Amino acid sequence: MISLKRLSLFASTIVLGLACAEFVAAQQPQVQIKPIRPSQKASIMQTIGVTDVTITYSRPAVKARTIFADAPPSMEARAKGEATLDNQNERKPGEPIVPYNHVWRAGANEATLFQVADDVLVNGQPLKAGEYSLEAIPGKDEWTIIFNNDPGQWGAFTYDSKKDALRVKAKPQVINESQEWLEYKFDPVTPNSAQVNLRWEKVSVPFTVEVKDVKVLWRAKADALIAANPNNEVLPLTVANTYAADKNWDQALKFVDQSIKVKETFRNLSAKANILWSAGRKNEALSVADAAIAKGKADKVDTAAFEKRVADMKAGKM
Repeated sequence: MISLKRLSLFASTIVLGLACAEFVAAQQPQVQIKPIRPSQKASIMQTIGVTDVTITYSRPAVKARTIFADAPPSMEARAKGEATLDNQNERKPGEPIVPYNHVWRAGANEATLFQVADDVLVNGQPLKAGEYSLEAIPGKDEWTIIFNNDPGQWGAFTYDSKKDALRVKAKPQVINESQEWLEYKFDPVTPNSAQVNLRWEKVSVPFTVEVKDVKVLWRAKADALIAANPNNEVLPLTVANTYAADKNWDQALKFVDQSIKVKETFRNLSAKANILWSAGRKNEALSVADAAIAKGKADKVDTAAFEKRVADMKAGKM
């Protein structure tokens, strides 16, 4: 017969063992096996000015199926209004994968994810920075592109139009060459915009993402970053060099002086000399250049290339 003392010890051992097991389990990394999916995941990113735009989606294949077409009456009976018919478990042989006039996830598996780092214009309409599910309502002559505030949904089964952040219209284009796997591309790209092209089968649907004023946005970001890091001399120097590349000498000098005020270095002094020279202020440039070389030598920086440049300045070769 087991004594109460031994039973108590046995129970305590079990409790301790379970606690240890839970502790060990908690320390184990969450390892997952990536599933093999017929529609594989893809992501594409484009920077517009200083704004990153990212589309993450899954790529279904045509597989000799009908992709874009009117839904037959039997299919229409399964959904009211623009509700999605994008359910492979209910789809019958011969029915289109993407029926017209119904919400489509614009991809496969999880909802297509559209991420934008800053406020933008989509086909001229404002869209706030953030994450959105990207849906579409295809039509023969016109598509509706939807940016919805529920980025975590699966497909479009729980899509709620009340959560739409933006809807824009787009004109589909018929392409002779068929695209087997769904694809998103950014093309063409300009300094302040990019055209997104949804391409599948013989259809291409473009819409434009635009940053209203790249330079104003860039300056706002730069000012905020410099204000948050007042002891960093590299940040204002970077801004100075950007303005110098744009031949805005006044702003370039303003920011290079801000960098020097934080900390004098060979790098920012030589940058100021170059800016002054390019601005036509040659005597000042040579004076600052000599100071830059002296600072570089004191800090044991390699100044050879800059010294050669200064020698060419003084010899009138530049």
